[in-house]
Amino acid sequence: MLLPLLAACTTTAQVPAVSRREARAAVHVVQRGETLYKIAWQHRVDMQDLAAWNGVTNPDVLRIGQRLRLVPPRGYAAAAPAPTARPPPTARQPASRASTPDSRATSTAPPRSATTRAPSTAAPRWSWPTDGHVEAAFGAPGGISSGIGIGGREGQPVRAAAAGRVVYAGGGLIGYGQLVIIKHDETFLSAYGHNSELLVTQGQEVQRGATIALMGQGPGRRPRLHFEIRRNGVPVDPLLFVNAP
Repeated sequence: MLLPLLAACTTTAQVPAVSRREARAAVHVVQRGETLYKIAWQHRVDMQDLAAWNGVTNPDVLRIGQRLRLVPPRGYAAAAPAPTARPPPTARQPASRASTPDSRATSTAPPRSATTRAPSTAAPRWSWPTDGHVEAAFGAPGGISSGIGIGGREGQPVRAAAAGRVVYAGGGLIGYGQLVIIKHDETFLSAYGHNSELLVTQGQEVQRGATIALMGQGPGRRPRLHFEIRRNGVPVDPLLFVNAP
């Protein structure tokens, strides 16, 4: 009687099988300087799933030339994620300078297991990432449609919208310019693109409102921040979580 009871208590999400042709096409070959977070972001898949499909236990350790499947193996069943609560949007925080104690990260988090996903019951506490108004809505054509464009002045502070750990800081993703990606928990990531200067590095812990970059030029050489929020690897409209000024 014990085995049926255990089976009944386990909730899984069945993943549709893919053809051999699709599986051959859905492979990424690791290049120099790439991380699991960068690859997952590029292909719009959840980093935890990408790690599980490929048996990766440390997301910071990949081999050049390593082949990563971008789709689940046949018969793979993923644990259904716990529902996440959406908190009320929060007001903007005042700009903080990179030279102040709270505005720059100083510690590096140890490597974490990539295949263990802790259920999240509440979303992070969000704030507006820079001074300015929305110039490009989520899903709008003419740019990167997976986020919003916030206009401003070139060189003005770009702030972390929520506390977390920097998992990517660089210019290796086409279309984003100088980009910062922050992991807030096992569910949410945020990204900040088109910067003129990055003030954080990969592995640093940042607080909500900390200055992480300076605004650069976006499409049409206009000063603009590209801001994204991703939930389980999928882009969502940031205005569902953050109040625009």
